[in-house]
Amino acid sequence: MHDVEVKRRMGEEDIAAVATLLRAAERADRHAPLGEHKWIDLVQGGRAGFAGFVARCPGSAELAGYAQLSRGHGSWAVEYVVHPAARAVRERVVEDLLRAAIGEIALSGGGHVHVWVPKPDAADDAVARSVGLAHGREIHQMRRALPLGADLAGSARATLRPFVVGEDEAAWLALNNRAFRSHPEQGAWDLETLAEREQQGWFDPAGFLLHESEGRLDAFCWTKIHGDEVCEDGARVGARGLGEIYVIGVDPAAQGRGLGRSVLLAGLDYLAGRGLGVAMLYVDASDAAAVHLYRSTGFGVDHHDQAYVGDVAPAEP
Repeated sequence: MHDVEVKRRMGEEDIAAVATLLRAAERADRHAPLGEHKWIDLVQGGRAGFAGFVARCPGSAELAGYAQLSRGHGSWAVEYVVHPAARAVRERVVEDLLRAAIGEIALSGGGHVHVWVPKPDAADDAVARSVGLAHGREIHQMRRALPLGADLAGSARATLRPFVVGEDEAAWLALNNRAFRSHPEQGAWDLETLAEREQQGWFDPAGFLLHESEGRLDAFCWTKIHGDEVCEDGARVGARGLGEIYVIGVDPAAQGRGLGRSVLLAGLDYLAGRGLGVAMLYVDASDAAAVHLYRSTGFGVDHHDQAYVGDVAPAEP
């Protein structure tokens, strides 16, 4: 049994301790252990519905693990990470963290919960079952080499322009929320959410590509350039890192015109023009149309992330 402390606000020392844990896990696992939305919540101290959970072995000041809870669009989301030095008792650390997070959800009125796990294994399945969770959404990370080959190089491209900070926020937010109105993470963005992304070190409006028809924004492809990344075999991805199709969206009223494919190819051209050798994206495995689009443009599945889901009853008064 590990000592788990809940923190509804994160101070500087708390953030520093968690950041040290995350760096150790990233070196061991070769991928970021906490999603970008969660990291922004962490460093900003948390917003409504936020809670951080730090697990320590009895008598130790060092973190064995960390979990983070946030209130999403109609549900709760949890992510967790275990320090490499505590992996021998990983399942116990995770179970203690999840039970604490589920308890916090119950105290906050209950609701549906998603626990996101990158590259899950049988142990993750077993721990999820032990706390009453079942398999839910599966997200593919897909990748392809850049630049585009001759088979796609001649395809029709949409003409896009870069996002203009201070001018395009309202129109883009309206389009994003129409395109993702039922999406639990991407839907219901507001100006604060977008402003947080604009303040990130990776944000570059030149790679935030907008498509207009008759003066109205109707599609976009937002790209992101990562730092140098280490692959599973220890090799480096490209001389300058990895390019991502961060978000791609089409107005529901403009669907059926091939805009998704056109803006995707434009985004890939942009990333190739920045000298990147690999592009990646995330897609819901159940979205057959999107998966087909990405496969038809040369993407293949690199790995998947798993959501474990359940419904938490409110705590009894």
